[in-house]
This record gives sequence, structure tokens and C-alpha cells, in this order.
Amino acid sequence: MTEEPLALYVHWPFCVSKCPYCDFNSHVRAEIDEAAWRDALLADLAHEAELTAGRRLTSIFFGGGTPSLMRPETVAAVIGAADRHWGFSDDVEITLEANPSSVEAARFAGLAAAGVNRVSLGLQSLDNEALHLLGRAHDVDEGLSALETAQRHFGRVSFDLIYALPGQDEAAWQTELAHAIGFGTGHLSLYQLTIEPGTRFATLVDKGELHPLDPDMGATLFELTRDVTAAAGIPAYEISNHARPGQESRHNLTYWRYGDYLGVGPGAHGRRDGHATFRRKKPENWLSAVARNGHGIESEEALSSSARAAEALLMGLRLGEGVDLERVSRRSGLAVDALVDQRAVARLEKLSLVASDGPHLTVTPQGMPLLDAILGEVVAAD
Repeated sequence: MTEEPLALYVHWPFCVSKCPYCDFNSHVRAEIDEAAWRDALLADLAHEAELTAGRRLTSIFFGGGTPSLMRPETVAAVIGAADRHWGFSDDVEITLEANPSSVEAARFAGLAAAGVNRVSLGLQSLDNEALHLLGRAHDVDEGLSALETAQRHFGRVSFDLIYALPGQDEAAWQTELAHAIGFGTGHLSLYQLTIEPGTRFATLVDKGELHPLDPDMGATLFELTRDVTAAAGIPAYEISNHARPGQESRHNLTYWRYGDYLGVGPGAHGRRDGHATFRRKKPENWLSAVARNGHGIESEEALSSSARAAEALLMGLRLGEGVDLERVSRRSGLAVDALVDQRAVARLEKLSLVASDGPHLTVTPQGMPLLDAILGEVVAAD
């Protein structure tokens, strides 16, 4: 029997500039004592290793924050410690998120030498006006230069774009999408702009200074995105993620397939053997907790069978492959019949929004734009 994958998420919270739509603005730092933070990360890592002995890591993901501003020696120390604690699968994926700035791109060679073999670049747009709207510090030329540098140094490169921006139409998005595909990366993350409460965007909408795109146009752009990427050989394998065969993010697949993932660093979440772990979010509080306890955990909660089942379904139904209800049953302890509302499934299947084949349940391409509503009807466990 194949061993379940085990992923490691390393959260580096520090940023160098404020971001208009994330919640880590309090973590902006001009400089830090990186040796102290490195030692704390390694201690937090060791704590998780003690609880998962005998398993092998299939992926590591450095996120944040701005993890590409970590010194390569810090990244190398974390990768080396992870290898000593767990050992790596033969095809281990080690991803690092990076902003597409020239400062960060200058570190790519060192990060590749440290063991990173995949990079995810936050390009977000190939249009300077859109980048200004999104509050990004880089422009298109700087972003594309960083992409070129990344493709020289890493075997696997992904970048993200945000679409359904105010005033965007089909022709503009199709042109930008074709441009993006032309760079030849194996993976694209393509997200519709959402207006989250408490963000600068929400304030602008409330003031009437920003007008979100009409939902019908958003749905049209979603369908266009899937059609264009599929025709280019980069089909959607998750609602917002597209990849050439074999180039899917192995780390994120572990999340979406509800495998175990260990979260270390300030604000990191994890799922380990049916437990939800939460690290202290404020960096200084996390650092103090590690010094005091040997780890940065704020809380660790044993999830109920119904909570595990609901999480597995909410994540898995985002995937084009859907979910194996028998696997969810084994991991949650609930019977297959208790996992989903069978009447809702039957009704939605008649509408061609979901498809079921024995214990396998999938949201169809027609259903994906309505995913949130479908999940609310189908998922029985709570």
C-alpha cells in the first residue's frame, strides 16, 4: 500500500512593504536577526518531526510573507534538517513563493543551490495599470525579468495572475492569457479578483470608487480561462490552478486530497493525524513560545470525524479529479452514506453540475463556477 504523502509548510512572515490585501502588514521589518529566527524554525521543525517519525516528506513549501528574502543558508538549513528528520521521497518537491522583484530574483541562484526546485512567482498581472490597482510594487518589465531568471535556475516554475478586474473584458483577458501561456511554464494559478471585507478594495467599493466586475462577466471569463488553457495543454486540475500533465503542484495536491501537512513558523496551520495545529501568529509571540516550549504551537485540536470528513470534501471537490468517498470514509471514520446528501447529489447530477460513479464524486466543469453553492448543498458532515 502506498504511504500517504506528508507535506511540510514553512511560514516566513516578514515583508518589506505593506500589501493592500493581506493580513500581515504588521510584519513589515527593515531587518531581523535571521540567525535567531532560523534556530527557532529548526526547533519548531524538530517538534513536528518527533510526532511523525518514520514517515517521508513528499514536499516542502516556503510561504509567507516574503520567503524569497530568506537567506539561502537559512533555506538550506531548513531543507537539510527536514531531510535528516524525515528523509525525502525520490521526487520531493521543494517550492518557494517569490515576489517578482529584481532584489528577490538576485537570490534565485542561491536558493536553487540550497535545494529549492520549484518557484511560484506572484506576477499577478501583465498590465501596469492593473498592477497599480492591485498595489504591487513591481511593474511588468521587472516581473518578466524575474520570470526569465526563475526559468534559468529552477526546473519547475509557476506564476499567478488575477483576472475579472474592474472593466476587464473578454478580449483583454484572452490577450493577457495567451501572453502568459507563451512563456512556457508548466503551471499557472489564475484567480478571480475577490473583494474581501476589511481590505482596501472593500473600502473603495463602499466609497463608490471601485466598481467590481459584473458576476456574469466573471463567469464568462472563468469559462474562457478553462477553454483557452485546455486548448494550450494546460488544463485546470483545480478550480484556479492549471498545469501540463505531471506539472501539478504536488504540495497543494496534498492539501486538496486531505493528506497530512505540518505547519511551522509564525501563523502556520497544519493537519497531523486528525489534529489541527495552529502556530502563534505574531512573530515575537511565536519566537517566545519556541524559546519557552520548544515549539510555537498556540493550540492543537483533535478534529471530530464529521469535521475531518467535511474538510476533506470541501477541499477535494475543488479538484477536477473529484473525491473518492471510500478514502474519505477511511480517513474520517464516517460511513460513506453519511458523507454527502445523496438527494442533493442526485438532483445536481440531473442538472449536470456533479457526476457520481459509485463512490467517486466530481463537480463537473459546468458546476465549477457554482462550487460554493454546490458544496453547501452536497456536504452532509458538519
